[in-house]
Amino acid sequence: MDPNKVDEASDKMSDDGEMASVMGFSGFGKKARTFDLEAIFEQTRRTAIERSQLVLEGRQKDDHMEQQGESSQSAKSSVPAPRNKATAATARKESGGSSSDSGSDSDSDSELIGPPLPPQHTSQGGDDELGSLTHASGTTAHSDDDDEDDEGEAQDDDDDNPVKKIPDSHEITLQHGTKIVSALALDPSGARLVTGGLDYDVRFWDFAGMDQALQAFRSIQPCECHQITSLQYSITGDVILVVSGNAQAKVLDRDGFNVMECVKGDQYIVDMAKTKGHTAMLNSGCWHPKMKEEFMTCSNDGTVRTWDLTSEKKHKSVFKPRSFQGKKVVPTSCTYSRDGKLIAAGCQDGTIQIWDRNLSVHTKFHCRQAHVPGSDTSCLSFSYDGRTLASRGGDDTLKMWDIRNFKKPVNVATGLCNYYTMTDCCFSPDDRLLLTGTSVKKDGGNGKLVFFDRVSFQKVYEIEVTNASVVRCLWHPKLNQIMVGTSNGLAKVYYDPVKSHRGAKLCVVKSQRKERQAETLTQDYIITPHALPMFREARQRSTRKQLEKDRLDPRKSHKPEPPVSGPGRGGRVAAHGGTLSSFIVKNIALDKTDDSNPRQAILRHAKEASDNPYWVAPAYTQTQPVPMFAEESESDEEAEKEPEWKKRKI
Repeated sequence: MDPNKVDEASDKMSDDGEMASVMGFSGFGKKARTFDLEAIFEQTRRTAIERSQLVLEGRQKDDHMEQQGESSQSAKSSVPAPRNKATAATARKESGGSSSDSGSDSDSDSELIGPPLPPQHTSQGGDDELGSLTHASGTTAHSDDDDEDDEGEAQDDDDDNPVKKIPDSHEITLQHGTKIVSALALDPSGARLVTGGLDYDVRFWDFAGMDQALQAFRSIQPCECHQITSLQYSITGDVILVVSGNAQAKVLDRDGFNVMECVKGDQYIVDMAKTKGHTAMLNSGCWHPKMKEEFMTCSNDGTVRTWDLTSEKKHKSVFKPRSFQGKKVVPTSCTYSRDGKLIAAGCQDGTIQIWDRNLSVHTKFHCRQAHVPGSDTSCLSFSYDGRTLASRGGDDTLKMWDIRNFKKPVNVATGLCNYYTMTDCCFSPDDRLLLTGTSVKKDGGNGKLVFFDRVSFQKVYEIEVTNASVVRCLWHPKLNQIMVGTSNGLAKVYYDPVKSHRGAKLCVVKSQRKERQAETLTQDYIITPHALPMFREARQRSTRKQLEKDRLDPRKSHKPEPPVSGPGRGGRVAAHGGTLSSFIVKNIALDKTDDSNPRQAILRHAKEASDNPYWVAPAYTQTQPVPMFAEESESDEEAEKEPEWKKRKI
């Protein structure tokens, strides 16, 4: 080595030492670790020998146990050798691990078993034991993988089976009334539910505001004495379309106040396209799925009309369904496609007719014999992918159609009893199930909610709702809850605490509020401390006795009847108007006097006028002559008996 380089290195080391002493530390970093390789190899060899001896001892012990097991008659008392080998190998692994802990740091930190066995121990079965050890450890890992795979497969089965996604583990019942719940609607967020029935009422239910009493917060009659046929929220949820038995659809806001009323058409015009609105009762209606201002209605006047929320003076467009002979037919149900480009209508002659929304003259798709002629197609529903149409017929069938091939149905389900013209059918949120309700006669069993697989169209599930017909049903995609309307006035909500979200889950956890005590009006006690004893009232000891007395009094305890609005109800007539003509008519009707003989009506006041003269007689007391009245005689009686032609003309 060059002596100059050695001198430079020594100078550098001396400089580093001086620098370290000046800066106050001992050195610039940790020294490198030194390993005694010969000691490590010797320790490893000893560990391998000890491990091999343990393996041999365990094998001899296992062979001895196998011989004892073969000699015994009970097969259950014998332990399988591979499992024992695996157990022994595991024990040896643990003992080997404990012995290796006493080794060097590098050996304890590493997870390697060690070098292979020496050749003299290989022929004695060491490799077999190691193989069994490896096999046992591999089996354990494989079993863990199998468990994970089984869990994954079970989860995949749950995902593949759409029946397990039906939220029907819990239910709540909302009492709408006593008649058929003919309309149901949920807003897009799922916060409010509205129900309508044949009792003319529309009830508003707020899931977040209800408690366990499940009471509606508002009940109105928007169409007076017309039955509610259909209800639907717009896509924004701020207005509600109300279709009833009259010819004019209404649009209400979220609180039930009137926003718009469609105009009524001229019923004396033959061409329905020339009128501004419907002229007969409505059957169905729905909102456009993309445009929040447009909605559609169908009527018994044989037309399907679209309307704009901003212009209530006239409809937007008219679609006229026609029969095979070109005659007018009545549409009983109508709907938009999911993209809003198609308008479909089911008619009374059994046909399903579909138009392009922008071309109202000719149909784009037309099936002449979709259902039995003369039956009312109660519902049409498009799937979420927009390629499939489901129709619920009055001929007790449920059919599924492919829009791309609309000549014949893809699948048909029969035997589904249907008594109502508003029985629903709808798709599940994942588009894999199709559900509808069945009708029953009174005391004829339970109405059911039936689920069909969309691909195979097999009945995969059913729910017995109540002992009445199932009329309306909808499956909200955001809440994952099913709403059902029945013919006995109930609206049921099916949900699952795990699979469903919000909705009915919000109100079932709230305790019922305590009812307030009935407020009764009693006579107030006036305290007059400086009044004289003769004017001072006796102070009441308790108000309970006074309340009991007032309760026994029929006049104080009678609740006044509310005023009647509209044409009248329950045998009561509405109050008379404030006009002069209604007042005169009312007084004439209440007048009990009989003025059929005017002479007698005047003479009944003659005695009082002669006894107590007040107006005219006192002014003529001195000059008034005595009145002389003609007296009836026998000649007069004979004259009356004479024939009419003999009487003298006056």
